[in-house]
Amino acid sequence: MYQISLFFMKFIIFSIIGYVVEMVTCAIMDKKIANRGFMCGPIIPIYGVGSLTIAYGLKPFANNYSYIFYVVILGMVVASVVEYITSYVLEKIFHNKWWDYSQEKFNIKGRVCLRNAILFGIGTPIILYVIDPWVKDFLLQFKNGYLIAMAIISFLIFILDLIYSGIVAYQLRNRIIIVEDLKNQKLAKIPGMFEKIMKKKTKGLKSYPKRLFKAFPHIWNSNKKAFEIMLKIEEKAKNERKSKK
Repeated sequence: MYQISLFFMKFIIFSIIGYVVEMVTCAIMDKKIANRGFMCGPIIPIYGVGSLTIAYGLKPFANNYSYIFYVVILGMVVASVVEYITSYVLEKIFHNKWWDYSQEKFNIKGRVCLRNAILFGIGTPIILYVIDPWVKDFLLQFKNGYLIAMAIISFLIFILDLIYSGIVAYQLRNRIIIVEDLKNQKLAKIPGMFEKIMKKKTKGLKSYPKRLFKAFPHIWNSNKKAFEIMLKIEEKAKNERKSKK
């Protein structure tokens, strides 16, 4: 139980560090702060998975700095594989592409690109030689019982956040399917009919995913006009409900 708790807490800490790095990087590039993760809390699981894979998979190189070149190359491969698989799985489950690197040079189906692979590769020695030992030393300061309790509480919070975030993402999936369906309907191409049909189709949907649109701007930009109409319908319905109260 202790080893599992240690493993899980490392996953949580790595995921939080990844969230901070992602948020700061995007804030500098976009000049605005936004929750960049799939989940509501300050955590991005893909960083936790990638970092743990590096920490345990490249453990034989952890005490030998002469292999740093191989560590960088292997880190590029590991991180790219994790990112590609995550992109593929999310797209299949939620019917949309969460990020798209198609405009970047040397990309693979827009899921991964050389630029990101290089950045991940550069970050790999930092994870292996600096962050992982620090995280391990930090967690070993806690007594077994405290660490297990921390892991259980963190796990419960993580699962609750994952369930809620999954529901919101599934709502987004349904909206994307509606938009794509309307694009293929001849009737929806008649002026004024698109909004009318959309209002009818989105009536039973809840939790307009504003946060996910901000976190993953590619989703918004791919169908901006349709989502703006959808938002207008949502806000109008909300105001109508308030006026009835």
